[in-house]
Order: sequence, then C-alpha cells, then structure tokens
Amino acid sequence: MTMGNLKLGVDVVSAHNLLPKDGHGSSSAVVELYFDNQRYRTTVKEKDLNPVWNESFYFNISDPSNLHNLTLDAYIYNDAKAAQSRSFLGKVSINGTSFVPYLDSVVLHYPLEKRGVFSRVRGELGLKVYITDDPSIKSSTPLPAAEDARAHAQAVPKSVAKAEARHTFHHLPNSNHPQPQQQQYITPVVAVPHHVTKYGVDEMKAEPQPPKLVRMFSASSAQPIDYALKETSPFLGGGQVVGGRVIRSDKAASTYDLVEKMQFLFVRVVKARDLPAMDVTGSLDPYVEARIGNYKGVTKHIEKQQNPVWNVVFAFSKERMQASVLEVVVKDKDLVKDDFVGVVRFDLNEVPVRVPPDSPLAPQWYRLEEKKGEKIKGELMLAVWIGTQADEAFNDAWHSDAATPIDSSAAASTLIRSKVYQAPRLWYVRVNVVEAQDLVPTEKNRFPDVYVKVQIGNQVLKTKTVQSRTFNPLWNEDLLFVAAEPFEDHLVLTVEDRVGPGKDEIIGRVIIPLSLVEKRADDRIIHSRWFNLEKPVAVDVDQLKKDKFSSRLHLRVCLDGGYHVLDESTHYSSDLRPTAKQLWKPPIGVLELGILNAVGLHPMKTRDGKGTSDTYCVAKYGHKWVRTRTIVDNLSPKYNEQYTWEVFDPATVLTAGVFDNSQLGANDNKDLKIGKVRIRLSTLETGRVYTHSYPLLVLHPTGVKKMGELHLAIRFSCTSFVNMLHIYSRPLLPKMHYVRPFTIMQLDMLRHQAVTIVAARLGRAEPPLRKEVVEYMSDVDSHLWSMRKSKTNFFRLMSVFSGLFAVGKWFGDICMWKNPITTVLVHVLFVMLVCFPELILPTIFLYMFLIGIWNFRYRPRYPPHMNIKFSQAEAVHPDELDEEFDTFPTSGSPELVRMRYDRLRSVAGRIQTVVGDIATQGERLQSLLSWRDPRATAISVTFCLVAAIALYVTPFQVVAALAGLYIMRHPRFRHRLPSVPVNFFRRLPTRADIML
Repeated sequence: MTMGNLKLGVDVVSAHNLLPKDGHGSSSAVVELYFDNQRYRTTVKEKDLNPVWNESFYFNISDPSNLHNLTLDAYIYNDAKAAQSRSFLGKVSINGTSFVPYLDSVVLHYPLEKRGVFSRVRGELGLKVYITDDPSIKSSTPLPAAEDARAHAQAVPKSVAKAEARHTFHHLPNSNHPQPQQQQYITPVVAVPHHVTKYGVDEMKAEPQPPKLVRMFSASSAQPIDYALKETSPFLGGGQVVGGRVIRSDKAASTYDLVEKMQFLFVRVVKARDLPAMDVTGSLDPYVEARIGNYKGVTKHIEKQQNPVWNVVFAFSKERMQASVLEVVVKDKDLVKDDFVGVVRFDLNEVPVRVPPDSPLAPQWYRLEEKKGEKIKGELMLAVWIGTQADEAFNDAWHSDAATPIDSSAAASTLIRSKVYQAPRLWYVRVNVVEAQDLVPTEKNRFPDVYVKVQIGNQVLKTKTVQSRTFNPLWNEDLLFVAAEPFEDHLVLTVEDRVGPGKDEIIGRVIIPLSLVEKRADDRIIHSRWFNLEKPVAVDVDQLKKDKFSSRLHLRVCLDGGYHVLDESTHYSSDLRPTAKQLWKPPIGVLELGILNAVGLHPMKTRDGKGTSDTYCVAKYGHKWVRTRTIVDNLSPKYNEQYTWEVFDPATVLTAGVFDNSQLGANDNKDLKIGKVRIRLSTLETGRVYTHSYPLLVLHPTGVKKMGELHLAIRFSCTSFVNMLHIYSRPLLPKMHYVRPFTIMQLDMLRHQAVTIVAARLGRAEPPLRKEVVEYMSDVDSHLWSMRKSKTNFFRLMSVFSGLFAVGKWFGDICMWKNPITTVLVHVLFVMLVCFPELILPTIFLYMFLIGIWNFRYRPRYPPHMNIKFSQAEAVHPDELDEEFDTFPTSGSPELVRMRYDRLRSVAGRIQTVVGDIATQGERLQSLLSWRDPRATAISVTFCLVAAIALYVTPFQVVAALAGLYIMRHPRFRHRLPSVPVNFFRRLPTRADIML
C-alpha cells in the first residue's frame, strides 16, 4: 500500500435505537464526520429511530506517518426543520490505531457516547472504517449548506425512500473495491428476518452469509472501544451460538461442539516390505514422501532396510488442498540426489470419510508403481481417510498447516504439534533442625560456631549460626522447601563450622532420599530421628562410601500434604486443592474450552522479506496445561482445538496465552509473548456458551499495545449444584494454611521455587513448554514494584470507599437542608427507627435485597477482561514503564536510579504524613484518660461522670433522637467555627512531641 495517496474510507451504514428528540417519539437523524480538518455530512433520515444510510465518504490523509495520532469523530444530530435547530443524539470517536485496510474491515456497531456529563444518549452507530490507496477513488465533496442538504433530502423520490426504509443492516456494495469472498465469523449478532427458513450448519455456510454486527462491550465507559470485548456468533460443531445459546442444526452434534468443524486428509504410513535395492551394494535407505499440491510430509529415512517401519500420520487441511490426487512416494536417501523407488496414488473423490466413534480405518498393502503407472516390486502399508479434529490421530499427526508449502522436512514436527501436559504434583518439605551432638571440629582448641546448610536441588537454606560453649549446639529451626513427584533430588544437610570471615569448614553431612521421608496430611506431630553425620570425604553427594563417626544430627523431616503449593499468583489461582489426594473433594463441574482462532496478530519476525508469525496457544487450569499446534506463517491462524478440565472450585481462573514459536529452524531464541486472557469461572453462568473475541493486550516499554484478538468458546457445566453452593461456605485454602500459616516472606520464596520446578519439568517434555512461557502464564513478576500498579490499587481503594464518600456527602446535604423535603423525610425516618430500633437491621437488609434485585437487570452478560484505563496503562509516563520493566536488582545508570529513588521518597513522604495524621488522631483519643494533659483529662473524667448519670436516668431513645436531631439541625442554628468537642479534641497532646 503506497503512502502518498492514502485515503480514509468511512461507510455510514445505519444507526439503531436512537433517542427520540422531536417531541413526537421520533428523530430525524443526520451524521456529521470530522477527520483531519475535513467535515462531511450524510443525508437526513426523517422520523426514523433506526435509520439506514449506506453512504460512503473518503477523507484525504495529509500525513500518513501521523495517522495513529488522528481521530475520526462521528456526531449524530436530530435535524428539526421546523425549528431550524438540531439536538445532539450521540457521538463516536475512533482512534487512528484501529484503522485497517479495506479487506480486513467489517461493519462495527459502536455504542454512542455522551458529549457532556448531563447529556443523555442511547443506541448504536454502524460504521465501516478502512484505509485505501486506490487511485480511482476521489475525495468526497465538501459539506453542503444546511438548506442544500434539506433540499437534497426533499428531492429524493418516494420510491427511493421506501427502498431505503426496507434496508436492514447490510453494507452497500462499493464498485471501487472488490468484495471479500468470505467474511470472518468473529463478528457477532446476525440480523435475520423472521421469515427466513432454518438450515443446517453446512447448508447455512454454503449460502452467502448476511453481514454480521459487532456488539462491543467494555468493563468501563472509559475503555477504548478497540480494546473492548466482542461477543460473537460463530457456527460451531453443535450449531450456531447466539446470545450464549446453541441453536442446534439438523445434524447430530459432535464431541467437539465448541470449535468449528475442520476436515483433514489423514495419511497413515505404517511400513513397507520387499522394497527393491537401488544402490550397487544392494542396500536401500528408504523414506516416504506424502504430497498433495504444494504440501508434502516426509518421514525419516531408515538406513539399509528393505522392510522399514515408520508408523507416521500426516494430516493435510482440506481447505488448503490444491490438487485432487494424493501421491505417496517411496524414495532412497542419497548424498547427491534421492532416487525414486515407487509411488502409490489416490483419487481424493474415492477416499472414505470417517466420523468417530467409528473404528479406526485398517491399513492395507498397496503395490508400488513406476512413474508411468506400471506395477513394480515392493508394497507399502497405508491408511488414507478424511476426518476432523475429533479423530484420535489428530494430536499426533504432522499437520500441513503447521509448515510452509515448500517445507518438506518433518524433523521439527514435535515442536509444532499439539500437546497436553500434566504439571508435577508439588509438596512442601518441612525440615526441623533440632540439635547436634558430639561435634568434632577440625581445631580441637576451640568451640565451633556451627550452622546447618540444607539443600534440595537448587534450593539452599541455612540455619542461624550458634556460638555455643559446648559441642552440642541447639537450633530448633523450621526450614521449608518445595519438591515435585517423582522425587529425583535428595535432601542434603551439611553441618559447617565458621572458622573465620568467609571461611567455613564442613564437619559432617547427612543425605536423605525424599522418597523415604514420611508424609502427612494434617498437623500431627512427626517423630524426630537421630542421623549419623558422615565425614566429608568427597564433595559428590552421590558418594555413599564414607566413614561414620559418633557425631549425630537431630531432625524432624516430613512432606506436608495438607497445604496447597502456590505455584501461581494468588489472585489468579487455577487450583486450590491440597497436595494429598485423600483430601480432594469430588469435582463440581466441567470446564470446556474451544480455542477457535486468532485475528489481526502483529508480525513477530520477518521471513522472505515480509512480517509473519508462527503462533501457538497455551491454556492452563489446575495441573493440566494444553498447547495447540503451531500454525506457521499465518497472522490469522485457525486452531479449532477443544479441551476439557474438571472443576473443583469456582473461585479459580483459566488462563490462555498466545506465543510466537522461535524454535523452528536452527534458532533457539525465547518464545515471544503475544498476549494472554484470564477468565474467572465464578463469573460464568452454568450451561451457557460464551463466544467472545478477546483483545490481546501487552504492556511494552513503549506503552500498551493490542497484539491481535483471540477467539474463544467457553462453557462451564455444573454436575452438582448443591456441592457448588456448599463450596461457597468452605475456606478458600486447605485447612493447614490456617492451622499453621506461613509468613508472607515464606510464601513468596516458596512460590518462586515452585514456579522454577514446574518450568523445569515442563521444559523436559516433548515438545518442551519453555520457561518463559510458564513464567508468563504464572505471573511470576506480579509482586515487583510498579508505580502504575500502585496508582491502580490506590484508585481501586478509592472506588471501594466511594460509596461511603457518597453517603457522607448525601448526609452532609441533609444536615445543610439543601433539599428541605428530603431532609424532613429523613428526620421522620430517623425518629421512627429510634422509636422502633428493632426495625433497623431488617430495614438495612431489605434495602440491600432491593438493590440486588434491581441490579439483576444490569448484570454482566460477558466475562470481565483487562481494562487499560482501569490499569492506568493508557497514559502512563515512559519513565514509569522503564522502571516497571527494569531488572531486579536494577540495571539502570546511577543518575536514573537516584532520580527514581528521590521520586519514591516523595511518594513515601506523603504516605508517611497520612499515616502520622491517623496515628495522631488515635493518640489524642488515648490522651483523654492518660493525664498527659492534667486539665484536659480532668475535664474529660468529669464529663464522663456527668454523662453516665444523665444517660442512666434518660431513656436511650431520647438520647439518640436528640443527638440525631442536633447533628441534622438547620444551618440557621449552625456556626462556621468548629464545635466545642472538636476544639477540645484538637488540643489534646500526642506522642509526636517525643519524636526526633
């Protein structure tokens, strides 16, 4: 696309559910467009709350390099001809970062926004915005005068007006642009007339699809529309999803009913026999090449074997097939040029279709042919069939859409196929070092300064150093570690003597296999044991032949299975069960996830001079991690893979992320993160299918970026509603977390060790799930300091207390009698509650009940998603982002660190002042009776005596009524100066006087 002749095209399609403004229950809508100092206007649609324009406008882009800083504004007005005026109906603002080429554009229905605080709007405006460089397109004519526009509207023939009135939500074809052959199904709700005949899924796909409308949702009105959630209505295996309900097709639903049905040509190459010798020596190094069109899959070659066995499955996507004949060729591997051995051909029209639960297709022997079709010696055992992703051979197959059309190597097939991983079961290892006995230091003339170093794998902890006057030091310290099944590391305890600064000598060592350590699921006492120390003859921990001597170490060691090992952020935990399986409760439901596709991904690498990505998706919930196959060289990959998890607690989070595979070829770089999605199960309705397109938002050192969108289908099914309700009454974590809790420092240390162990174990799988992927999915850096997160948490706190602030402001208005009628009613209600105090709590709970019932109408219909406004990520300062992405410890220059330190000191100084003010008020309260100020305390004690006598003889209702009426008294009886009790309280002394 050339940069010199760019234009911005805007198709004003329609509006929906506008606000009536003409006094007769309707509006005459007109849209005005503003972009880059240019202004255009549509025709006026008389008395129509759902007008349809289908008008196109083209703006000149003066500076294409500044396009991301420009904004398209669309204003809707009610044009009143009789009154020669117009009233505001709403506006839409679209940032330049969301402009796309014409072929990628779709009609989006944007919710109308307010112009001011007191304006009232409703409805949606349907626009199609795109960038084009077509030289045949001319810019639109300037905005006509108001009289000319009305004259043009009146000159429209009635037949044309009736035809426009019959239009529904569809886009007027544009002769300047070719229409796309296939519309993406991620745009949601379809406007279909009621008289349309129902068809099955396949029949509906075959027909031209009507345009689809996009409903965009946002957790906050301030969230930019391009970063908001989109509800979709895709055609899945079970039927079309509309509003969370599945409209079943006439055909039976498959097991994979949350993904789009995709067809593949499966080729199973089992083995060959009696292959002819090709070399002079009579040997043969055969391999098989399955080719269809430009795609081919190749098995590994087997040296010097005329009866080789491969047992490999190839899967070719049917939608990418460019030929009608499948060729399975046997070749002889050679140094110069591979020799042709024989071929087997299949006509795709004769290949059988297999639908599970049909039994697998049995392989058959096929005689090899020459290139001319004559039979030769040698046979090949094959099975060829057409199936879907529900086929059991799908996961282990080599996929054609996971390789480039010219890539004939399947050597890296293990790096691109889908995989299900099982995270290891983690245990907390508790080591209680009690004491040592009869230690023998190297220097006989001194008492040892000893400590115990305990090590499991890469985890090392030390006890405090004991400077005892005997050879029997006492520690009685608890040390905690994390271990994973199967236990591969030993527990190694070393007693060391600190003979000088930086110089330690080993006195003895104990090696305990973790498989022999006692396990417990509660807080019962573990019996202690004495272990003989072994002389440090060799440094190797596996050296078992050591001379024993009389020194001993007293220990209590156990594997604590009553805890849940926290290996992810506590805010986004996907599993809360204890380690010990006997403590597990039965599952309460099933979570099903359909990973459909991703669209609009940013290129993460360059190949053949163009930007591209090799992406795969990872999802984790509980101990089960899943990874889709890698789709190579595709910025809009279609995965269509479905996975299932058992659910034990609804207060858990499903995490799905998209990554770029950097392991293909000879590279061994880190896999790059594209974005992730978190979905809390407790926010999902049971039985409903949620189909949404989630924006992939990633925070970079340059700011927040939208890296694309991930299309998911989710369903949470409840197997036991009573058990799920019972879960809400149980503690969030297992019992041991409350009986013997850990400190915050211990939890942070153990969580870091747990993530490291999980990443190491998953990195040893095939294909490996790399460390950077596990750490990103587990939010390993969520505890590090960030000014942006601190601001977010502050505003979260202010939002929590905003209700109290609003009540305080309302009560202040009551006390100031700003609305006399409301104030009088509050006085009456207050006196009634004082006279009948038994009505206070019922009134409060009834009020909360009514609020909950009222809010049911406005309950969220979609899962919450990341909000850049809420996260303070839209306008964050570049230096704050640089600080957030800084390493720990810092790698910044001394001047930069000094500046950040001074900034942190200023923030901490304000916090210090607030904390001091709160402490001052508390100390003044204590000073009432402390006699620090003898006169003030005497006054306070005398007042307490008089108040006790007065309250004893006066009914409580009278005191409460008088106090309330005094507080809510009319402003005429108030003074601008503070009251006497406030003046007295502020004069009390505090402990600030004794601070340095």
